[in-house]
Amino acid sequence: MIKEQLIKEKKEYFDAFRALILEYNKRFNLTTILDEKDMYYKHFLDSVAGIECFEKNTKVAEVGSGAGFPSIALKIVEPSLEFSLFESVGKKCEFLHVVVDKLGLKGMYIYNMRAEDALKENIHREQYDYVTARAVARMNTLTEYCLPFVKVGGRFIAYKSGEKEEIDEAKTAYKTLGGTLEKIYEYELPENYGKRIIAVVKKVKNTPLQYPRGQGKERKQPL
Repeated sequence: MIKEQLIKEKKEYFDAFRALILEYNKRFNLTTILDEKDMYYKHFLDSVAGIECFEKNTKVAEVGSGAGFPSIALKIVEPSLEFSLFESVGKKCEFLHVVVDKLGLKGMYIYNMRAEDALKENIHREQYDYVTARAVARMNTLTEYCLPFVKVGGRFIAYKSGEKEEIDEAKTAYKTLGGTLEKIYEYELPENYGKRIIAVVKKVKNTPLQYPRGQGKERKQPL
């Protein structure tokens, strides 16, 4: 899962991305990870670790984009991916627009809206080959926000910490929302930067229209 060579091949882009994060972080509160080495391992390398989960020339939705992890990093190493980024905080969307413009990234669409609101629109519901998210919510909650974006046959790619219990606890959510846990990739970031998991949930049937429930029920009363 560790793809350091991909980052080295696009070093110019990643250097520019990091410079923009440092420039805008004080105003937009993007990340607390600012040290160059920490950012390289915890953000860049971790984001790129999942690249093999995404087929080329596919449409990807990202929920809770924040500073653009994993989406911007994935786009840099695989330009054929088309991304729709959903971020509820306006300032973070402003930053994402700057990054896309400065790095010249094509096929990146940024939406200043919550996932549950976006999913009320047919242009987003079950329209994507993949949906991804990183460090947004626990898996049972996150699945309710994410899986409705994916068309049947597509996949939800979840970047999580190294606790498999969280993946297991979401079994009811997968089944209720039309998914099934397909695979878990476990890996360890170099230099003791920690264990990580990428969980792949396959969409096997349509998500019932009442999901996500909205009004914070996804977090307060997770499936």
